[in-house]
Amino acid sequence: MVIKVEHELHTRRRGRNLGVGLLLVGMVGIVFGLTVVKVLGLSDIRQFETFDHVARPAIEPASIEAADQLRATEEVGQ
Repeated sequence: MVIKVEHELHTRRRGRNLGVGLLLVGMVGIVFGLTVVKVLGLSDIRQFETFDHVARPAIEPASIEAADQLRATEEVGQ
């Protein structure tokens, strides 16, 4: 014999769990949407490479030019 009587506490918990689940899915959706918009908004994929807030001289055009000028002046001095 299976008892199928559901207590009122179970109904309230199910409602709360459903609410928390919907909030979690909503937050994941917002983060995913922002990521998609950010990636699609880039005109050049190299911009995505430079958006990590870390200075990497190897990909900065100004530092490449400065390094070339430094090499040129060193070669002239020798």
